[in-house]
Amino acid sequence: MNRRAAPRRKGTEMGKIVISENVTLDGVVQDPTGEEGFRHGGWFSQIGENDFAAWAQVECEEALGAEALLLGRRSDAYFGPRWMGRSGEWADRLNSLPKYVVSSTLQDAQWGNSTVLGGDVVQEASTLKQQVDGEIVVYASRQLVHTLMEHDLVDEVRLTVFPFVLGAGERLFGDTSEKKSLRLVGTRPVGESLAHMRYEVVRGA
Repeated sequence: MNRRAAPRRKGTEMGKIVISENVTLDGVVQDPTGEEGFRHGGWFSQIGENDFAAWAQVECEEALGAEALLLGRRSDAYFGPRWMGRSGEWADRLNSLPKYVVSSTLQDAQWGNSTVLGGDVVQEASTLKQQVDGEIVVYASRQLVHTLMEHDLVDEVRLTVFPFVLGAGERLFGDTSEKKSLRLVGTRPVGESLAHMRYEVVRGA
């Protein structure tokens, strides 16, 4: 692991920032595993085994198609210890991917093969898109997602929708200064109860 700003490279933007999230039907992303003390937490684990297996396959396919991960500090601390000891196609791919962790205070990232981006978030993400040729996937990292959306740095949003309406909790998208338009480019059922939806961000709409 090292700590530095994202390398600068002249040229056309090649990278594509993809937000990939698990959400409830009413858009909640808070405490999916029930470890934060949220009264409706743990909704992720309330699906059946077949649904979980189908979800894992979708996630594995996405990881195989990614070129890098972009994470916030808390997401790095959550995912790193949970994945570094695993093996198999999905785990091996995630562990081997270059990871960029946005933080002004972090010195050492938890997940292996990581670089801490300690500069301005918007500038770091913009230059990372010039550095990486391919998909830069963002997991969890709600505050980072808000910043990327606000500054028009997101190219695609992928949502796996879980069949629950919680009625409370933190939503994926916070307040933005302007309306954001997206175009549906793909849908697929996942198992018996989940749905996977892909949206492209429409700029200038």
